[in-house]
Amino acid sequence: MEYYAARFNAVEINSSFYRPHKRSTYERWRESTPAEFRFSVKLPSSVTHESALRRCGAQLRSFLKEVSGLDRKLRVLLIQTPGSLAFEARATARFFATLTAASPCSVVCEPRHASWFSSKAEETLSRYGVGRVASDPAKVPEAAVPGGTRNLMYYRLHGSPKMYYSAYSSEYLNELAEKMTSRTRSKEIWCVFDNTARYASWDNALELQQLITD
Repeated sequence: MEYYAARFNAVEINSSFYRPHKRSTYERWRESTPAEFRFSVKLPSSVTHESALRRCGAQLRSFLKEVSGLDRKLRVLLIQTPGSLAFEARATARFFATLTAASPCSVVCEPRHASWFSSKAEETLSRYGVGRVASDPAKVPEAAVPGGTRNLMYYRLHGSPKMYYSAYSSEYLNELAEKMTSRTRSKEIWCVFDNTARYASWDNALELQQLITD
């Protein structure tokens, strides 16, 4: 973590989706990073996939207790829903209300079912201050563009054309940098590279960082 934090100012913890981490683990990560470093943490699959955002209070409370070890360095909570989970206004609103009341962090959602890109879904996201992730590859065209609240924009790039493997070209990264720097109405913008299978994420992140800071 120290090596990573010396080069970047934020990280997304994705392993929390697959297994819980002790609060002491999050505390160790907090202590091993600079004061201005920030974390995004992905909600566990027990909440998003197994419970489908319903009747998951116990799992959610346990997760929030664990990640509280990051203290003020915890900036974003990431919800990734499965492709099988259609948008259902009442259940989604109830879940967002519970989560946003329980944590002061920003919340973003990466949905993978086409119904989440309707006007009703967009209204629900905006009402609870939840950002919709801009993802690549995009499941539907709208998924490539940030949605929901404009206070925070969050890009998750999984590698294209082969997810988790393909590196992004300099041309793509230049276009992305222009988009990110032109969205001045957003208070904060995150970009996470998930094309980690062949370690392309590291070089892509460094190149994008250079483009943005130049």
